[in-house]
Amino acid sequence: MSSAVLRLTDVRVRDAVGDRDVVHGVSFALTPGKVVGIVGESGSGKTLTCRAILGILPEHFSVGGGSIELAGRDTSRLTPREWTGLRGATVGAVFQDPASYLNPSIRVGAQVAEVVRVKKGLTRREARRRAVELLGAVRLRDPELVYRQYPHELSGGMLQRVLIAAAIAADPQLLIADEATTALDVTVQAEILDLLTDLRERTGLALIVVSHDLAVVAQLCDEVLVMRAGTVVEQGPTARVLYDPRHEYTRLLIAEHEQYGLDRFLAPAAEPVPSKELDHVG
Repeated sequence: MSSAVLRLTDVRVRDAVGDRDVVHGVSFALTPGKVVGIVGESGSGKTLTCRAILGILPEHFSVGGGSIELAGRDTSRLTPREWTGLRGATVGAVFQDPASYLNPSIRVGAQVAEVVRVKKGLTRREARRRAVELLGAVRLRDPELVYRQYPHELSGGMLQRVLIAAAIAADPQLLIADEATTALDVTVQAEILDLLTDLRERTGLALIVVSHDLAVVAQLCDEVLVMRAGTVVEQGPTARVLYDPRHEYTRLLIAEHEQYGLDRFLAPAAEPVPSKELDHVG
C-alpha cells in the first residue's frame, strides 16, 4: 500500500476563549488517489478540521491534542516558513466563495502565474505559459482569453475552476475542497466534480471533500466521516455508511437527501464492510 499523504490521529481542536475542545478526536488516513468525505451540518467541525490540516486555524483556536502528519511530517513541529513551503506544494485548498480568494484588481491568469512562479521557481514567461496550460487543464474554454480577464468578468463556476488551477499549480499531493461546489448550480457542480475525479485519476491526487450534500460525497468519495457537534459519529466506506447507517444522525441526513435521488450515485456493496460508529460526545 502507498504511504499515507495525510494521517490524523485523535486530533482535537481547542477554543481558548471558550476553554473547551470543539473538535473531538478525529482520525483517518489518506493515500494517493483516494478521497475522504466529511459531512455534517454547519458548526459540526468540518471546516475547523480542514483548517487544522492546513495550519490556518482562526485566532484563539489550536490543535489541542493528537497528531497530524502531512507527507510524513509532524505538522506540530513545522516552522512558519516550513508551513509556507508545504502549502501549495504538498497541500492545496479550494473553498466555497472563490471571489473572496482572488484579487479583484488583478487579471486571474496573472494570479495563477504568480503561484507557479513562486512555488516552482519559473521565469515570468514560463509561469505565464504554465498558467494558460493549467486554465486549459481545468476545462476553461479559451484559456488565453480567460488569462486576461478579471474576476468580475467570470461566472462562479469559472472562478472555481480558476481557484482549482491555482491550487494544483505546484502539483500538490493533497487537495482539500471545502464546500467547493455549494454555491454552484447543479450542472456546473457536476462539471466541477467530474473535473476533480479526472484530476484524481490522472495525477493520483488525494482529496478531502467537505460537504453537507450527501450526493456529492456518494459520487466522489471512498470513505466518509459523519460529524456532529465536533465529533465523528460514524465513519467507514461510503457505500456502507450510506446504505447501512448505524448512527441515528447519519440516518437523519440520508432521510433528508432521499428527495435528491441519492441511490443513483451508489452501487450496492458486494460484501459487508464494517462501518465505525463512535459515541457522540459533547
